Amino acid sequence: MLTVQVVLFDGFDLLDAIAPYEVFCAAAMYAEHALSVEFVTAEGPRSVTSGINGLKIEASGRLNPERTGIILVPGASGDVEGDGPNSPPAILSRALNTELVEMIEQALGQNDIIVATVCGGSLLLAMGGLLEGRPAVTHHLGMNVLGATGAIPVPARVVDSGNLVTSGGVTSGLDAALYLVERELGPRIAHAVEQLFEYERRGTVWREEGRAPSSHKAETDEETNNTGMIYDTSEIKLPGESEFDGDWDTTIATPVGKLEVKLSISIRNGLIQGQATQGDETVEFINPLLQDNKLTWSLRVTKPMRLNLKFEVIVRGDDMIGFARAGILPASKLTGKRVT
Repeated sequence: MLTVQVVLFDGFDLLDAIAPYEVFCAAAMYAEHALSVEFVTAEGPRSVTSGINGLKIEASGRLNPERTGIILVPGASGDVEGDGPNSPPAILSRALNTELVEMIEQALGQNDIIVATVCGGSLLLAMGGLLEGRPAVTHHLGMNVLGATGAIPVPARVVDSGNLVTSGGVTSGLDAALYLVERELGPRIAHAVEQLFEYERRGTVWREEGRAPSSHKAETDEETNNTGMIYDTSEIKLPGESEFDGDWDTTIATPVGKLEVKLSISIRNGLIQGQATQGDETVEFINPLLQDNKLTWSLRVTKPMRLNLKFEVIVRGDDMIGFARAGILPASKLTGKRVT
């Protein structure tokens, strides 16, 4: 029997979870119960509060990352404006701090399990470092963030990457579930469910197969910078070089808490070197550039989630101020003091 585990966490989006649940239940009916569906959590049976209006759903079991079948992870539902505790990034971050991501990582290592996501569910996995280098999709508002985690954003309704099937905005959960029913139980069962629901699956499922389309899109400066372009500043005398030299104790105020990061910066004759240390992890600045007394660079961080951050700071005496940004997430304020 094919089992489907629909994962719930506090703040989950109702439609992300309920729409696929109904599709799989209908498929079970047409397939003479060759399929079973249940709501689960990382903690076990409990009442789970959804996002926005706080409707409670009862989960009957604990997620089993070794059970053959499908594991479906929904996204979060919250305040789309601002970066408060009820915003989707904050809700996903709280889910990130449970056992859920570790369990999904274990499931992705099994040959007979498909992990599927709806909407921000792929962001939850990506923020946990599970989608690096893998094609995926999420809600259109989160595609830049998805790319910032190291995943490969694909602007499709559903993306099939083998044992990982991701889908876009909330209603795409219907499409992902119908596709999985067709993939696992056959097109006739999927067609019967479509007729019952009076809904036809939308869009082409993207797979990394067949001939790749040619592209004539010209690269923008931003796209060029993202490929790792090295700025040659050796011939340029940049203003304010000594202002940034030294070690800095900085605090980055993010939607999911404050990060304490130590920066070490050296600029000599246009050559910029920098390191960021958080806890026991030290990483080098990527593409640092000093221009108009403003220092910018990119940084790969793993805590509290995996992201490619872009920094922009200025210095006033021994004070540093600026921001760090990942995709369309709200900018996080950076403040710092020179320590040497």
